[in-house]
Amino acid sequence: MNHSFSLSQVVGKYLLSPGSVPMPDGHYTASLSIRSGHGTATHDRVFRFVPQFRSAQAAVAYAMEQGMCLLRQPGLPA
Repeated sequence: MNHSFSLSQVVGKYLLSPGSVPMPDGHYTASLSIRSGHGTATHDRVFRFVPQFRSAQAAVAYAMEQGMCLLRQPGLPA
């Protein structure tokens, strides 16, 4: 997985780290890590998305967009 840590963004108490994964056909899929907490209480959720994209940048943008949508959902666990 090619994480784009330079594009990681802190949103409240969460760290969003989007990434792209190259596919054999030349397209890319998107992934996203959402991390919260510190030390032994760190939680990290990793999402892999189904759509494929023509560029790594498009995949990363999609992952970040999806992460922002997830964080706006009511009832997000602390």
